[in-house]
Amino acid sequence: MRPPVPWWALLSAAGGPVLLIGGWTLATARQRTFDPTTETISALAAYGAADRWIMTTGLAGLGTCHVITALGLRPAALPGRLVLAAGGLATVLVAAFPLPDEGSSTAHAVAAGVAFPALSVWPALAWRRGPSRRLGPGVSLGTTAVLLGLLGWFGAELYGGGSRLGLSERVLAGAQAWWPLAAVLLARRR
Repeated sequence: MRPPVPWWALLSAAGGPVLLIGGWTLATARQRTFDPTTETISALAAYGAADRWIMTTGLAGLGTCHVITALGLRPAALPGRLVLAAGGLATVLVAAFPLPDEGSSTAHAVAAGVAFPALSVWPALAWRRGPSRRLGPGVSLGTTAVLLGLLGWFGAELYGGGSRLGLSERVLAGAQAWWPLAAVLLARRR
C-alpha cells in the first residue's frame, strides 16, 4: 500500500528546519558581532553580512522545501496546501530581496509580510473531515492558534521596539519550519 504522503515530501519537510536552523546557526558563527536575541534572521543574509550566502541559501532552501511539501501533503485540504506553498514562495522572495547594509527594503518587508502570516494560518486551512482526522480541526486550529500567538509576539517586538526581536522571530520561524514535518508525520501514520 502506498503511503498517503510520498517519501520526497517527508524529505523536504525534514529538510526545512535543518536548512533554517542550521543556516542561522552557521551564519551567526561567521559574524564578527551579532546578537541573536535582538537582531533578525534577515540581518544574517543582508548586504554587508559576513558569508551572507549561508543564510540566503537557508531561506531559499526552506521556502523551496515548503513548496515541495505542499505538493506532497495530499491528506491536507487543498486551501491549506496552497497557502503553505504561497508562504514558501514568499520565503524564497525574502531570500531574493535581502536587506541593504543600512535601512530597510520594501520588497523584503512585503515578502516577509506575506510569508509569516501564510505560514501561520495554513494549518487552519488544511484540516479535513473524515475517519483518519490526523489533520483534523483540533490539531490544525490549535497549531494555528499557537503560530498566530507567536506571530503576535514577533509583531509586538517589531513594531514596539522590543529587546527580543531576534528571539521572537527565531521562535516563530522555527515553529513554522517544524510544523510541516509534524503534519507529514501525522499524515503518514497508519
